[in-house]
Amino acid sequence: MVVLGERYTFSPNEERLLKERFGKFIKLRVTSKTIQEIRELISDRRFSVVVLNTKKRLPIELIEYLKKLEAIGVDYISIEEFLEKYLKKCLVSSDRDDKQIFLNGISPYTKFQYFQKRVVDYLAIIILLIPTLIAIIYSYYRVKIKRESPEGSIFFKQKRVGKDKKEFWCIKLRSMGVDAEKNGAKFAQDNDPRAFPWGKTIRKYKIDELIQLWNVAMGEMHFVGPRPERMIWVKEFEKSIPFYNQRHVVASGITGLAQIKYQYGRGRLDAKEKLTYDLYYIKNWSLKLELEIICETAIFILKMLKSKLLNTISFKL
Repeated sequence: MVVLGERYTFSPNEERLLKERFGKFIKLRVTSKTIQEIRELISDRRFSVVVLNTKKRLPIELIEYLKKLEAIGVDYISIEEFLEKYLKKCLVSSDRDDKQIFLNGISPYTKFQYFQKRVVDYLAIIILLIPTLIAIIYSYYRVKIKRESPEGSIFFKQKRVGKDKKEFWCIKLRSMGVDAEKNGAKFAQDNDPRAFPWGKTIRKYKIDELIQLWNVAMGEMHFVGPRPERMIWVKEFEKSIPFYNQRHVVASGITGLAQIKYQYGRGRLDAKEKLTYDLYYIKNWSLKLELEIICETAIFILKMLKSKLLNTISFKL
């Protein structure tokens, strides 16, 4: 594939994935020599797609040349379409006057879509009820949380922002001490020093979030959707990330496309990256996409548990 322009910056991981899919990943700037550069590349190798990664109007000669390439099986596609088709993300422009995102169908679920999501929600509650009860009982009766962090409840409640920017009390198994934010709000991180030993375990394997099935049952969340953030971060991100408020046209979720595609979430840059997946999910929602996310989430958790089991066995041997 050939990428014309520098409007969107592909991450190293994205470039690696695209190289695996297309064989080659070559970036070109749009200049008076672009046609000649593409001609030389095509004469040497076969390309299947040219990505128009620029907001500037392309020279008419270049457009006509790209149209001719279609006859030999080389398609040209806008960066917006390319990102959605191959990377499952929406382009979030840094230009707040760019209304393209609003033309892409970011809207609440229809009544039928909402019905389908609630069916999925209740099925998830039924299937995960036993594991959730086991997590609660083990944490309580084995005194895991009480022993490692005596003060406070085994549950942790915190206000999060959901649909239409309405706050609700999001519940989790407590993984940190009650004074975790004595110096102010801050993002959690891998191996967070504020978490006690059992807290680190349940955070790593997402066990602490199973309790949010209560929020799902109450209709405050879905099983799948954008992760809910705190109001303090929402206000900050809305100032610095264009269209960040668009993720609130639907209810939040326990897992989601952004969670399986981009595990990190420690600041503005991570929030912007996760937004690209959240907007894709909202725009392209389907029952098929919903089930794919659930399957990928299950695979991710099972892989971690398998790794943990193998490490435990190796240590004992």
